Amino acid sequence: MNELYEAPFSAGHDHVFLGAGHESNERKTWAVIFICALMMIAEIAGGSLFGSLALVADGLHMSTHAGAMLIAALAYTYARKHANDRRFVFGTGKLGDLAGFSSAIILAMIALLIGYEAVVRLMAPVSIRFDEAIPIAVLGLGVNVVSAWLLSGGDHHGHTHGHEHEHEHGEQAHDEHDDEIRHVHTAEGVYTLSIFEDGVPPVFRVLANAGAEPLSHQVLATTVRPDGARQQFQFVQKAGFWESVSDIPEPHGFDVILALPGGEHEVHFEEHAHGHDDHGGDAHDYNMRAAYVHVIADAAVSVLVIIGLLLAKSFGWLWMDPLAGIVGALVIANWSYGLLRDTGRILVDVSSDDSMANKVRGVIEGAGDKLLDLHVWRLGPGHFGAVVSVATSEQRGPAFYHCRLQHQKGLSHITVEVHSPLAA
Repeated sequence: MNELYEAPFSAGHDHVFLGAGHESNERKTWAVIFICALMMIAEIAGGSLFGSLALVADGLHMSTHAGAMLIAALAYTYARKHANDRRFVFGTGKLGDLAGFSSAIILAMIALLIGYEAVVRLMAPVSIRFDEAIPIAVLGLGVNVVSAWLLSGGDHHGHTHGHEHEHEHGEQAHDEHDDEIRHVHTAEGVYTLSIFEDGVPPVFRVLANAGAEPLSHQVLATTVRPDGARQQFQFVQKAGFWESVSDIPEPHGFDVILALPGGEHEVHFEEHAHGHDDHGGDAHDYNMRAAYVHVIADAAVSVLVIIGLLLAKSFGWLWMDPLAGIVGALVIANWSYGLLRDTGRILVDVSSDDSMANKVRGVIEGAGDKLLDLHVWRLGPGHFGAVVSVATSEQRGPAFYHCRLQHQKGLSHITVEVHSPLAA
């Protein structure tokens, strides 16, 4: 007999798969647009009033900058307003990725235009009004720095690591409140039980704290999960501590019955929140990353232009200005390619990392069942969907696996199909 069960883990069976900082990022993007628009108006008006063609040209350039930001801002606003629109089968979480992809194309076009103009000027140098061009470039750089500051603080900068535990080989754990460390007080002294996963699959480690009797006998641990499932872990002695032979399946929310010299002791572990990017780039807000790249690219070009203009003015090297443009175009093209690659993979459901799939596999196989088929894909920043097909000889329905998987951080929607051995 086959059973099919579908359930999102969010309450009310909604399909809202927006990033955690969606509304904050939306406000930041609109603020940058406002600054760029004011700068654009001031430059065009001032250039027209004082007869400065360079100032008008930079104002028009600022308008393209604001237009690129507008794509990101509208994507945020539309995704938020239509987050509960049932026409979007899996929500509006990917609209940001679509906007990021579009912005990457615009970046590529800008790189081509800058490169073309630079090559033309390199072949046919033109006179430059340095006293006017340099202040404008500095002013543009200032606007970009302010914009970058406003957009900063998101996940586009890189990866932060949430496991700030002091997992030291053979040393005492330091943080009494660490999510993965428990201190067990016995008549023989205090022992530390920890979940160690620094660069290795998660395992239990037990060590004797200062003053405790050394562990000279076999250590044994048994996990008891909320659904009643039990798993026993044998330990081997290593340099200064004991380590479980088997890996610990996700999620790490369970009671542990720890057999130590003198008796058994029970401790509890809660499923910890991963602050680091467990799933490669799949937790990134690529819409914010695209907006940030636009600003940084413009700032990089401004810096190169200022350097080129200063050298050209000081030494008469007119070729430095177009050369700076060529370098800037190459830098922007490289950033554009990376953004196109990352957002394109998400839009066609390419898995960039097997981390979440491996966690789901570990939960299923940790229960003693066979995983027949598994599909995991990104629904939005930090949100994943999964289709799981399981074969089991136990009397287990789909709700059993839903219960075991519901604590997986980032797994927001799941469909489970259960097969009997004959059907498998």
